[in-house]
Amino acid sequence: MRHQVAGFKLGRTKDQRIGLRRTMVNQLFQHERIQTTHAKALFIRGEAEKLITLARRSSKATEAEKVHARRLASARLGDAEMVKKLFDEIAPRFETRNGGYTRISKLGPRLGDSAEMVVIELVEE
Repeated sequence: MRHQVAGFKLGRTKDQRIGLRRTMVNQLFQHERIQTTHAKALFIRGEAEKLITLARRSSKATEAEKVHARRLASARLGDAEMVKKLFDEIAPRFETRNGGYTRISKLGPRLGDSAEMVVIELVEE
């Protein structure tokens, strides 16, 4: 029984899950909307929300804290372009919003394997 078992495995090893999360969060920030399975959308939503919150809070921080926040985001994203976009374009849009930066909308089952497909997108402010 799976009582009190938290987290998503997605049929992958730990390294594969880390790579998948990094790639999908980068794609979400780049395109601001991606189509994926419901399980993967739930898997990346928490990471995306935490990164946006980190970027939002750093806007009111000291210079040292701003550098630290960018380095933390860079470690998670691994792409300097996305870190720049996150801090300079995405975070200022959500300055007045306290959480709930993403939306998941169902599309229905995929034809090949009936996996539940969704669109995960950044909420427009």
